[in-house]
Amino acid sequence: MKPATSASALKVQEVLGAAFEVLEFDTSTRTAADAAAAIGCTVGQIAKSLIFRALDSGRPVLAIASGSGRVDEARLSELLGEGIGRADAAFVREHTGFAIGGVPPVGHCGESVIFIDETLLTFETIWAAGGTPNAVFRLTPDDLVRLTGGTVAAIAQRDRQG
Repeated sequence: MKPATSASALKVQEVLGAAFEVLEFDTSTRTAADAAAAIGCTVGQIAKSLIFRALDSGRPVLAIASGSGRVDEARLSELLGEGIGRADAAFVREHTGFAIGGVPPVGHCGESVIFIDETLLTFETIWAAGGTPNAVFRLTPDDLVRLTGGTVAAIAQRDRQG
């Protein structure tokens, strides 16, 4: 790993400031499993940023969830007050300025409605995408909430047996 050098990762570094360091890896950190393996942390500590499209308003919705869980789209729709659908690559790039697989939780070119899964708050340290499919940065859950202004809620699917 090395400090950020690519344009997208440097953009995220600029937004974050000196308190955080965006790191780039020679290997992919596109998926939560890839990122955890490269960093040496658990998959649960990866804060994955998923963009959805609000069906009525067309607004982008950023769901930040633990890498070990799946977003409960019905719950997200309920919190938003309208249905949501998956966003395609063009929508994601248009509303965030980043490509799928490297979308950070900060530094987007437009405004999104932001929800953070409460599961992330159980970790001391988490890692988020840093603007490219091989860039990440370390932060605390409190940092994530402060930096994004997101609403903390139960947006992960729950195990029905436990």
